[in-house]
Parts: sequence; C-alpha cells; structure tokens
Amino acid sequence: MLRALAAQAPELDVQLVHTGQHFDATMSAVFLAGIDLPHPDISLDVRSGTHGEQTSRVLVGVERVLLDRHADLVVVVGDVNSTLAAALAAAKLDVPVAHVEAGLRSFDPHMPEEHNRRLTDHLSSVLLAHSQSGLDNLAHEGIPAERVHLVGNTMIDTLLAHVDAARTKEPWARWALVPRGYGLVTLHRPALVDDLELLTLTVQQLISLATDIPIVFPVHPRTADRLAASSLDTALEGSNVTLTEPLGYDDFLGLEAEAAFVLTDSGGVQEETSVLGVRCFTLRDNTERPVTVELGTNVVLGARPERIAEIPSLLKQPVPNKPIPLWDGHAGERAATVLLDFLA
Repeated sequence: MLRALAAQAPELDVQLVHTGQHFDATMSAVFLAGIDLPHPDISLDVRSGTHGEQTSRVLVGVERVLLDRHADLVVVVGDVNSTLAAALAAAKLDVPVAHVEAGLRSFDPHMPEEHNRRLTDHLSSVLLAHSQSGLDNLAHEGIPAERVHLVGNTMIDTLLAHVDAARTKEPWARWALVPRGYGLVTLHRPALVDDLELLTLTVQQLISLATDIPIVFPVHPRTADRLAASSLDTALEGSNVTLTEPLGYDDFLGLEAEAAFVLTDSGGVQEETSVLGVRCFTLRDNTERPVTVELGTNVVLGARPERIAEIPSLLKQPVPNKPIPLWDGHAGERAATVLLDFLA
C-alpha cells in the first residue's frame, strides 16, 4: 500500500510510525527488512507491558506525533493494541482514521484483538475490508456502507511479491528436509501457551505426530519462555520436532510455501496458507477469517490439542482451495485509490 501511494501520488507526504509493540529483534527489525518496508520515520519504542500500559504508551506517543505533524489521515492496520491506541489518539484530535483489515470478527470476547478491531472500526472514517464477511459484519453493526470498501488482502500482496524468492532460498535444506516432507508449527496465543495443561498436551501430541513426519517449530519468545519454565523444551529434545529461533519473513515464507501442513494459532498464517495451497490446521476455537475455511485450506481444530492426532487422516481429505476474491496481489493499489479519493 505504501508503494502504491507513492506511485499514485508521489507528492503525498507519508510518514511511517513504528510503535515498537513487538520489540524482539527478530520479531521486528528482521521482519521489517524481510518485507522491504522503508525505515520508519518515527519509532515510539513502547515495548512490552500489560494491555493497559502498552495501549496507553502508544496513545500518548501517537498523540504527540499528531500534534507535531498535523496529519490529514491516520492509517492503522490489523487488531493489535497499537491499532486501537493510534485510532483513539487520532479520533480525539479529530483526525480521520482508515482501518486496514476492517470487519474481521471472531465473536470471542476473551480475545483482546476482538475488542481492538471492533472499537477501531467504530472510530474509523474509512474501512478497508479484505473479504465479504468483513462487509457483512460491518453492516450488521450499523456502520454506514459509504465508509466501507472491499479492497482485498494487503498482506497477500506482500506474500505474492516475495514467495518465489523465498522458495529459492530453500530454507528447509537447513534441517535436511525436502519440500512437502515436513510440518510447520507456530504457536503464540496466551490462551494456549499460558495454559500449562494445554501446552503440555500440545507438546505431547507434536512429539507423537513427528514420528510420522518431521516438524519445524520456530518458537515465539513468549512460547519459548513458557516451554522453558515448564521444562517442556527438554521434553522436545531428541524428538523429531526441531525448535528454532523466530525466523525472518523470507525464511518463514519459504518453509510455509513448501510444508506438507501448518499447525498454528495465528490469524495471518491461515490466510497465507490458503493462498499458497498448503493445508492449515488452526488450534483455536474460532477464526475471524472464515473465508479461509470456506474457500481456502484451513481446518479449525478448536483449542483441543488432542485433535492434532487427526492431522494425518485429515491430510487425506479434499479441501476447497478456491481463489479468494481480490486476494490477488493488487489490494494495496485498490486501498491507495480509496485513501486518495478520501483525501481529495
């Protein structure tokens, strides 16, 4: 979207603010470098904390930026604490807000992201939805249709721009694996990794599953802490589950693109695998991305680690894997056109 804005309106002054909510070096700097984002114009470095602490620091930081820069529009992405805090800072200063990925709903009140995305949508003047379900959710909540625009999935733009180069790097060879001959796991949500019983059962099931197919498990810092605190990392030693540090974007994408399956509790991975045609199993009770189940490759297992044992048989079943409308690599261009029309 940034590149599209630069191409369509080179005279536009666009300032990129990095809140620093994700402060781990691999989770932040390496990721940003991997997707070719420009260096942020402003870094707030808010780091970790409780939801209230983190949200308040972003709110104060973005407010100061807006008081200094006098923006005409604030664009926020996704559903993290920074998304809501930046939208709230802008709204209180009467600066219009545009929300990318508007309308996603899990209908799970226990997810912090659900509160963030709902409130952000109702603060926004421009809502950029990535699928029909987003339009339906926003209409149901009474948001005027003239504010809402179906543009597609901007994250898929990035994926399609990088996937060929990511495959060329052959990251699977690092662990002597072959394409479609391994599983990939990502787990980070507190509902799973902070629950010792669920985490223990998940590790047991992964060890069992890996007797049939090797598994690569890039470990989120939060998950690494929980595994170490419960000695579950020791239990994984000697198994066919390979634990790694968090990976850069291209390395992870390369692994993801050639995996036999992905097991995850991430939202974005559900989308990526559906476009890549890779089987995805989501270890959550719900998904805010139902299109990945209806048209893509995603199967929601629920927060039930015992269902990991079903993956070999589920892999034999057909999936829809139909093209998802507007997930075509041009969502950023459509989003840029909407934003420029609004500013005009």
